[in-house]
Formats: sequence, structure tokens, C-alpha cells
Amino acid sequence: MVEQDLARLREFARDELDVLIEHRSRQGEDPWDFLPDMPTVDELVVLSLRDDALDDRGLTAEYVLARLAARSTRSDADEHRRALERIDADIIRSIGIAYPALTRTAWTMLGRFQLDDEPRGSAS
Repeated sequence: MVEQDLARLREFARDELDVLIEHRSRQGEDPWDFLPDMPTVDELVVLSLRDDALDDRGLTAEYVLARLAARSTRSDADEHRRALERIDADIIRSIGIAYPALTRTAWTMLGRFQLDDEPRGSAS
């Protein structure tokens, strides 16, 4: 069952990625410039599963508002960013465990988070 769901999710993610690539290409961007920064199909699947998990936990609205606050110039923006990364890390870790085929992708994504309390860009 999980493998069938994963195959279906990968198909949807591939379609979404194709649309994103076509859109950016039609806007005149050079694919050689933006393709390295595009998410992989499995990263899109993990993000989709994360969104489903947020819905299941009833956290979608709070998450979106916190994401906006994290991008703002508010004095507590870093606090919101760290809270979001902790939520993302918890959910993505559980996805990596639940979907063994996505474990490597989930762990790679986890490596991008700064989960300590030290602000970004500060020297240790």
C-alpha cells in the first residue's frame, strides 16, 4: 500500500516539477541557471507529506501565519523561523521513518535545518 501511494505521489510531484520548469523557461529563464536550485521529485513528495501531516495535526493555519512572521522584519522573526524548523524537522523525520524509500531524501532535508538556538550567520 505504501509503495503504491509513494508511486502515485511521485507521479504528481513529477508533473508539478515539469510545470515549474516549463513556467520558468517560458518566462525567459535559462534552465542551466535554475535547474540546480529546483527541488527533486522526492523532495516535493516529502513536502507534500509534510503538508498532509500539518493538516492531520490541525496546524496548517498556525504554520502559515508563523511562516509569514518568520519572513517579516519583526523582532521575533528568528524565533518563528526556529520554531518552524523544529516542526518541519519533527514531521520530516517521521516521514523518513514511515517511508523507507524517502529516508535518504528526508535526512538530506533535515541537514539543511539549523536546529540550535544560535542565529544564522553567527560565528561559533
